[in-house]
Amino acid sequence: MPNQHLWHMRDVDDIGAELGTGANGLGAAEAAARLGRYGYNELPRADAVSPWKILAEQFQNVLIIILLIAVGLSAVLGEVLESVVIAVIVLFAIGLGFIQEYRAERAMEALRKMAAPNAKVIRDGREQTVPAREVVPGDLVLLGAGDRIPADLRLTEAVNLRVNEAALTGESVPVDKSTDALAEADLALGDRVNLAYAGTDVAYGRGRGIAVETGLGTEFGRVTGMLAGVEQLRTPLQQNLDKVGRVLAIAAGVVVVLIAGLGVLRGENILDMFIFGVALAVAVVPEALPAVVTISLAIGVQQMVKRHALVRRLPTVETLGSTSVICSDKTGTLTRDEMTVRAIWTDGQVTRVTGSGYAPEGDIELPSKTPEQRALVERTLHAAALSCDAHLEQEDGAWRLYGDPTEGALVVAAAKAGIVKSDLEAQKPRFDEIPFSSERKRMTTLHRDGDGTVAYAKGAAEVILAGCDRLLTLQEGAPRETPLDGAARAQIEQAAGELAQQALRVLAIAEKPGAGREDGEHHMIFLGLVGMIDPPRDEARPAIADCERAGIRPIMITGDHPDTAAAIARELGILRDGRVVAGRELDAMSQQELDAAVADIEVYARVSPEHKLRVVKAWQRRGHVCAMTGDGVNDAPALKRADIGIAMGITGTDVSREAADMTLTDDNFASIVGAVEEGRGIFSNIKKYLMYLLSSNIGEIGLMAAATLAGLPLPLSAVQILYVNLATDGLPALALAVDPPEPGLMRRPPRDPKAGIFTPPVVWLMVIGGVWSTIVNVSLFVYELGNGERMGLDPEQTLVHAMTTTFISLVLIQFFKAYNFRSDRDSVLRHPFANRWLNIAILWELMLLALIVYVPVLSDAFGTYALPLSDWLLVLGAALTIVPVLEITKWLIRRLAPLEPVGDVHAPARIS
Repeated sequence: MPNQHLWHMRDVDDIGAELGTGANGLGAAEAAARLGRYGYNELPRADAVSPWKILAEQFQNVLIIILLIAVGLSAVLGEVLESVVIAVIVLFAIGLGFIQEYRAERAMEALRKMAAPNAKVIRDGREQTVPAREVVPGDLVLLGAGDRIPADLRLTEAVNLRVNEAALTGESVPVDKSTDALAEADLALGDRVNLAYAGTDVAYGRGRGIAVETGLGTEFGRVTGMLAGVEQLRTPLQQNLDKVGRVLAIAAGVVVVLIAGLGVLRGENILDMFIFGVALAVAVVPEALPAVVTISLAIGVQQMVKRHALVRRLPTVETLGSTSVICSDKTGTLTRDEMTVRAIWTDGQVTRVTGSGYAPEGDIELPSKTPEQRALVERTLHAAALSCDAHLEQEDGAWRLYGDPTEGALVVAAAKAGIVKSDLEAQKPRFDEIPFSSERKRMTTLHRDGDGTVAYAKGAAEVILAGCDRLLTLQEGAPRETPLDGAARAQIEQAAGELAQQALRVLAIAEKPGAGREDGEHHMIFLGLVGMIDPPRDEARPAIADCERAGIRPIMITGDHPDTAAAIARELGILRDGRVVAGRELDAMSQQELDAAVADIEVYARVSPEHKLRVVKAWQRRGHVCAMTGDGVNDAPALKRADIGIAMGITGTDVSREAADMTLTDDNFASIVGAVEEGRGIFSNIKKYLMYLLSSNIGEIGLMAAATLAGLPLPLSAVQILYVNLATDGLPALALAVDPPEPGLMRRPPRDPKAGIFTPPVVWLMVIGGVWSTIVNVSLFVYELGNGERMGLDPEQTLVHAMTTTFISLVLIQFFKAYNFRSDRDSVLRHPFANRWLNIAILWELMLLALIVYVPVLSDAFGTYALPLSDWLLVLGAALTIVPVLEITKWLIRRLAPLEPVGDVHAPARIS
């Protein structure tokens, strides 16, 4: 539990005695001594990671190391173009990784910037303004509306004091503060109403308190400590690419040893065999893989920006595509963070209010049987608006609230009924008020009304009701005052309870004509009840439905009250048959108990930062890719720990944005759905590229190995191998990075990150494509060797003829594969030319191939000769055979390994 001192349970006098704090505060000398003892009231810098270290870490990637070796080998072979291309790609990948990692280290700096710059304290009996970093334990701190609280305070005075703690606890409305000691030790942070926390803001009133914790000892500082200690996990894409790099490294070594060794055993020149083996090994390495991955991710990022999502780390785009659980904060993420009146009770009838947020847009939906209720509703809203200090202003087309959110909801509801607060204030100017306090639970304002006066009050239903002896009712279609008897009181209490059961915050409204300050809160007229809530975003429910169709489990995690959280979760469709668990229950669970229960829990309420971390880790231990959305300081550790953290760009704090991998620039939960689609499309395109590349490599290696084992001449030269490598790894591969998404991508269940890229269907498709390529090209090579002898060509001409046809056949087969591997399941005949960039790439490569064959300078360099039309038809026919072979393979995959439909994401059986 937070802070073992349990300051909220202790009496103010005891704390003052322990910390040496009197009415005059600390002395200047004592404050200086404590500053030396406890240190500055600031968040210490984490051990800085030098840019050189971040740069060095970029070279720990297996694939990067292989590519650097390939640069050297290509240079030794004299392939300057090859080495330059590889070097540029390596430098690009390293530079990109460095920039992203360096930016990620700035989260601590953002946390420090959120500290209050100055604080008002009492020292030596005088009010002083000191830098917030110099506040020490025992300081007597003064608080006023708008102040940022500099340290954790045990309040000694609270006059109508309300503190906005949303950034720390997730509470959607300012918390009323008091000074009395509390009895329970394990209260949630939001329920410790006699404490004021560092980094939160005073919304209303004034107060003072003793600084009991500073720096890292504050609740705010503890979040910082957790953030520094949270491990940021490697993404599934990074893990898959590292695995591919290791496999290809082993394959390259085996190829060099096998080909070179067998050649030497056959009496070939050792140096020639070594060069040839190295060339083939270089061909195995996917030089374009970093570029393809980078281009895929970069294009996805651009698309996501259009969908109001900004990504900080490119690999996390792909991670979204495999997300199976989204743990979402409620306030400001699923809800608008704008209190809104939903219901108004008057004279036994409930009037519904439509619209949400601070925009005065919506309707007053009166009961169909009693439309005359409008007079009572308007009278109630009239009184409610005049009893408020909050006001609305329209700025840049958006409505902004100045003042308390609860009062803002009342002002907006009045505006929806056509009641303009400023006009009312001009007609009935306020001349006095009896302010709200947590003890009184009410606020009363007094106004001039012509030659007389009138008092308006709002507050807790039971408090307002106790001060009333009359009730405004509808008599013969007109408002009339009637005595407030026991039956009427019981009816009002029942109505307040029913509104509260809907998770609405209930306020009662009353008035008294001819009132003064002394009698303004007695013998009042009860007007009505108003129920309000922080409503869900309009787009949140369809977005959650979209997530569920994509097989993603939505979970709500909030610091708000369980009843409020449950009501919002039900309205959004998050809470169905699952459990609602409060922070205290979570504390009582062991890790094993939480792991067993986490699939059944759909809502977490009254949680702390530690709870959020525990939930994220529990889902990760079950093998799920877990996303966490949030906007407050309290979300930062879980955002960093999650497989992908998603922060809010408008209402979010700097801390949450810096700790997250992605920021929603419109604070719209629905933008996540678009990001998931982009992520799935990106991984799909990377998979297409790898299928294409590795199947082509299997065909190349199979051709060379089969010829060597059969005692045949080498069917390709080192230069031809390198060109095939460039032709296939170049533009066609890059074109696959921008392939349009496959139909139904968002109706598939999330990809299992443990399955990786190489699922059984993918492996079968690659292997069969590679093996068939080997069979076709070896057969063609053998045929052309025999055909040359039959045509009376000398051995050298025969070999050149056979190598040229095999070379062209291999290239054409790989071009056909590029189209086939646009999907590992669907037929190539479905929209075969949908990727215009692939069409352009293939046309360009065919032009280059023609130049290599027919331009003398190039044909001499590549060892080719000008093929007649008959040979072209033979080669084209042989290459085309790959199409039906791959089509049959896909048909078998669809029959033997059909895609499972998305099931009920709320069913515990699925989340196992």
